[in-house]
Amino acid sequence: MKLLVTGASGFLGQYVVVEALRRGHQVRAVVRPSGDVTRYSWHDHPAVEFARVDLRRRDGLADAVQGVDAVIHLAAAKAGDFYTQFAGTVMATENLLDAMIERNVLRLVAISTFSVYDYVSMPNGTLVTENAPIESHPLERDEYAQTKLLQEQLVRDFEKTHNASVTVIRPGMVYGRDYLWNACLGAELTDTLWLRIGARATMPMTYVENCAEAIVLAVEKDAAIAQILNVVDDNLPTQRDFAKKLLKQMTVPAKLIPVNWTLMNSFTWVLLYYNRIFLKGKAKFPGIFVPAKLQARFKPLQYTNAHAKAVLEWTPKYSLDEAFERSNSNLDLLTVTPQDSPVPV
Repeated sequence: MKLLVTGASGFLGQYVVVEALRRGHQVRAVVRPSGDVTRYSWHDHPAVEFARVDLRRRDGLADAVQGVDAVIHLAAAKAGDFYTQFAGTVMATENLLDAMIERNVLRLVAISTFSVYDYVSMPNGTLVTENAPIESHPLERDEYAQTKLLQEQLVRDFEKTHNASVTVIRPGMVYGRDYLWNACLGAELTDTLWLRIGARATMPMTYVENCAEAIVLAVEKDAAIAQILNVVDDNLPTQRDFAKKLLKQMTVPAKLIPVNWTLMNSFTWVLLYYNRIFLKGKAKFPGIFVPAKLQARFKPLQYTNAHAKAVLEWTPKYSLDEAFERSNSNLDLLTVTPQDSPVPV
């Protein structure tokens, strides 16, 4: 297949490109117009071509989509204010879908996030499946959750209105080389001082190579069409377990300040009502002091990849220990040669 991969220059995107090449696909990688493609180890692979477009603009998008069999849409803005993230996630998706409609490319694997779930409505210990409730009060969440919710709605409208073949993948926290720290570990006060909230909570982690394989399989499997798939690894670690592994490989280990989950959660609700009643909602608190944001990161829940495993006939290849070993090794994880992959199809 010939695949258009947006966000190809990102952390997960580079692994998706490599996995697609290893599985014999041709890849048209979307990169920024001024990006230096030679920094990607796969830039000169014969099955790779580049589309230099800005997804926030319509210019050149229809040509980028022309002739591909499917689109893997990873591009999204993860930082900045609401307007910055709206442009990089929502407007970018709208422009891409319009180009796909124009060129009659109707196979899409859209990468969403666990951030779209409504964590406040789920009791402690809930098993989070693809049928878990979607956030009903997005304004109480951060900009990333808000814009990803809007992005998913655009994808759903595209699917219904144009009878498109869509798969929505919701990865958990993607980790790997240079990306071992994540927001579910706690509040990073400084490089060596962490506020750790609820150490026993299970973390919805997916190692980047495992996640990339699931994404490419979703393109290949007809059974994945019209499905939502939560992608996490097997045998998920607790926050304490993951932190221990991370601390061992740090040159200067961080100091942890443990905070009880129940106490912290109760405190945020007190702050919320105090703000509403006495401050008329004018106070702005850091995310960990807002109930909806706190629960999205630290609530003690359970997670499953059973549906993704069944639909994709997929099993995460690397365990937590193996993922850490690979992340801290000298292995070149992002190189693929023509000899490593079958003839592109």
